[in-house]
Amino acid sequence: MTTTPRRTRGIRLALTGALLAGLTLLTTAGPALADDPSASASPTGDEAGPTEAGTTFRTATALKQGQSGTAQASAGDYLYWVFPADAGQRPTVEATVKLPESAARRGTSTWQVDVYDGLRRRQACMYGHQTRKAAADAATVELSCVLRPVRAWSEPWANDPLPGSYYIRLTVVDLPAADLGLPVDVEVKTSIKELGGGHDGGGSLTEPLVPGVSVASAGETGDGPASAAPRTLATGEPEDGWASGWWTDRWLWTAGGGVLAALAAVFGYSLTRGRGRPAHVPPGV
Repeated sequence: MTTTPRRTRGIRLALTGALLAGLTLLTTAGPALADDPSASASPTGDEAGPTEAGTTFRTATALKQGQSGTAQASAGDYLYWVFPADAGQRPTVEATVKLPESAARRGTSTWQVDVYDGLRRRQACMYGHQTRKAAADAATVELSCVLRPVRAWSEPWANDPLPGSYYIRLTVVDLPAADLGLPVDVEVKTSIKELGGGHDGGGSLTEPLVPGVSVASAGETGDGPASAAPRTLATGEPEDGWASGWWTDRWLWTAGGGVLAALAAVFGYSLTRGRGRPAHVPPGV
């Protein structure tokens, strides 16, 4: 059986479409791997973290993404840290409290870690051990909170996590009165997981929810007082800067889908148009 030129062209188009489909999948495999629990986007720099904690939201100690912080405090203190999180990221907060010697304690204690966004709205944990009770003879207590993925925008009435500063508050919520003021050592750690375009919802905020950003923006645009200070944010921002809001890896899926649809249309046309005029039929018949 001989292969006609038309059929050869159809086979060639099919092979080309399969090749482009494979390239598209390889291109989009990177964001897909971001959903793997073993994949982490947290930096592992050698820079030492802070050795103190704030006692209010306004005095919260700044942490970088993936950075650890330590502090020496007294049981009953409220300890605060703050770190940045951007759209498409899922933050995780871990805290370890080293308790005093059991001989100095009078009973059990209950510790809790809370996370608040830039509007100081308490954010619910997807999972983790946000509150834990420490027995009278326990040496340490470990807490964790995995937040929901940060969205690029949200409705005003919603409580969705948004790009900006996130505050960590660690304290003891139940403690014998005789144990108040005992010294404790605390370590907190933040980690960020990149989730990719599967969690993008479109849209973006004008500015991230960072304290002082509105005043700084007004000074930059000339709407504020002439003496407005240059924009400096004590709480920092992600190493790569805040997301621009328009780019997402969904563009890759869209472009790849368009290419595959065009190839499928050409291939389908080549199959349905027929073989044309038989060779033995003269033109015009």
